[in-house]
Amino acid sequence: MPYPDPVYPVVDSINWVERLTKLGVGTIQLRAKDLDDSAALQIVTDALAVTKGTPTKLVVNDYWRAAVVAGAEHLHLGQEDLADADLAEIRKAKLTLGISTHDDAELATALAAKPDYVALGPIFFTTLKSMRFEPQGIPKITEWKKRIGNIPLVAIGGIKFEQSAEIFADGADSIAVVSDVTQNADPDARVRQWLGIPAEAA
Repeated sequence: MPYPDPVYPVVDSINWVERLTKLGVGTIQLRAKDLDDSAALQIVTDALAVTKGTPTKLVVNDYWRAAVVAGAEHLHLGQEDLADADLAEIRKAKLTLGISTHDDAELATALAAKPDYVALGPIFFTTLKSMRFEPQGIPKITEWKKRIGNIPLVAIGGIKFEQSAEIFADGADSIAVVSDVTQNADPDARVRQWLGIPAEAA
């Protein structure tokens, strides 16, 4: 399977990790904010226990020290976290590394770290968190993909399933899904839709 998988949910709790793992999601990012070192290590350890022995790959957001200590395999860093991270230690631990980007300067910073994938966002307006950056729009996906070449490109920010075909067609290798799953009236059905599983087969 590719990494990250074409569908890439981003969630903030163990309950969501459990739910999505049971649904057969291939790549899940755990993005739980504002935790101290102890709490971060605990939630990462618990999430890895959930995904162990399943096809699901867990990506740890931000908490690179917890990821190293807990034995995670995948890490995602925002630009601020990247600036504070020990890339040598991350590579020594054999963690894959994904990096968020929002503009040209951030892309240059990300590429200098030799990431395993680059995330571009927000593609559309999102209410989930305050953004310093305006929506990028779908055309930016094509431009970014040309610039990064063979590195997988993850599109994130306000994306719904109905927009996925166009986003993939324009060059994205993966779509990070947040509110379209976590705020959906029927999250399980929506995930199956993203995964291409007919409702009657679920």
